[in-house]
Amino acid sequence: MTERNKLWAGELSKTIKLAWPLILSNLTFSLIGATDVLMIGWLGAEELAGASLGFNLAMLAAISSMGVMTASAPMMASEIGRKWNSVRDVRRTFRQSFWVAITIMVPVWLILWNAEAILLTLGQLPELAAKAQTYVRIYMFSILPFLFTIVIRNFISALERPRWAMVIGMLGVLANIAFNYVLIFGKLGFPALGIVGAGIGSILTNLVMFAGMAIVLTTDRQFRRYRLFGNFWRVDWERYRSVWKLGLPIGVTFALEGGVFSAAVLLMGLIDTLSVAAHAIALQIASLSFMVPMGIAQAATVRVGIGYGRKDNALIHRAGWTAFVLGTGFMTLTAAIIWIFPEPLAGLFIDYDNPQSTAVLALAVKFLAIAALFQIVDGAQVVGAGMLRGLHDTTLPMVFAAFGYWIVGIGVGAGLAFWADWRGEGLWAGLAAGLGVVAVLMLVRWVMRARLGLLPKAG
Repeated sequence: MTERNKLWAGELSKTIKLAWPLILSNLTFSLIGATDVLMIGWLGAEELAGASLGFNLAMLAAISSMGVMTASAPMMASEIGRKWNSVRDVRRTFRQSFWVAITIMVPVWLILWNAEAILLTLGQLPELAAKAQTYVRIYMFSILPFLFTIVIRNFISALERPRWAMVIGMLGVLANIAFNYVLIFGKLGFPALGIVGAGIGSILTNLVMFAGMAIVLTTDRQFRRYRLFGNFWRVDWERYRSVWKLGLPIGVTFALEGGVFSAAVLLMGLIDTLSVAAHAIALQIASLSFMVPMGIAQAATVRVGIGYGRKDNALIHRAGWTAFVLGTGFMTLTAAIIWIFPEPLAGLFIDYDNPQSTAVLALAVKFLAIAALFQIVDGAQVVGAGMLRGLHDTTLPMVFAAFGYWIVGIGVGAGLAFWADWRGEGLWAGLAAGLGVVAVLMLVRWVMRARLGLLPKAG
């Protein structure tokens, strides 16, 4: 094997080693939300509908806030890549990321406290909006420890040791099941609190995960030397502003992406109930596979960020393209599976005793045919964004997302659905087109990174 091939093979090994625990960590995060929905569903349809409305609103706020926290990953990775004085600089970024998390929660809590008014404005039923507010006013306090956990995960990922995040995530899933079982249904002598118990369970689960990660930081020899919690209240406005400058566009991007799928659900509701049900099935299948390129994108941010800190443009090149091929390669495989087996996949979510199941299945199969293409461009755009974040490039990608998701995705989708009368298939075609535009724009910017001055200057 030539020296060049050894470098590429080594980069592939490092990317996979970094990505797979992040993928599993993302999956555990999804499982915690799925566990809440499943167990609340045992309370009844109205409780499930209300809590689901509240959960979706809270998750949009949580994911947007997580986007801001994502800035800590490329910042700490590039500081570690520079090596010189990295301990102090990493500690500054870590500490100020916690400050930013505390700051961002003030407006988030104010917004979520008024969940009922927001949902009523969006045309939701009053009784469901009231139940949603009951749930959200408890659940929202789980977001802050969740953000703290994300910052710690970014730190251990920057040191290329993300397995602890996976382990703590699995612990979180088990803790969430236990807390929900006890608090929702009133076990072990506790009162049955219903959806309020689910919210309290989420707070306790995220506190357990944060505590677990904090224990890892203070006991592991490699992590402990950074003394990350030392001088926590020391003012560092320069680094605080840097986290906001890099993170705010990421947070807006995450909000734009999460918002476009929420808008798609609302538009699908204007067509008919069967289309909403079929859309939920197709989107669930697509979302599950998305966790893989998302983890690869997070690994790309770290590996490219290390190259950025070292001013090693060859490493940046290898890290970016390795992640891109891995992410799009996996999504091409899942696209083929969806294309070949749409009916068996959709059938997993169908209650065949329901008289409407045949119609829902037929629609879901049509949506999945478009989702096969959707998979490839979705993988390309998320990994492309991760590569650019490693170069601390977040502002133009935010603009790309706004244009692709909303102008092309929703604009074309609504036009095809209602004017061309493609109905649900038109909305899916629009989403695929929007993601495709974002993927192309991200890739072009990556290819032109040297010409655009995104690479570090030697010296």
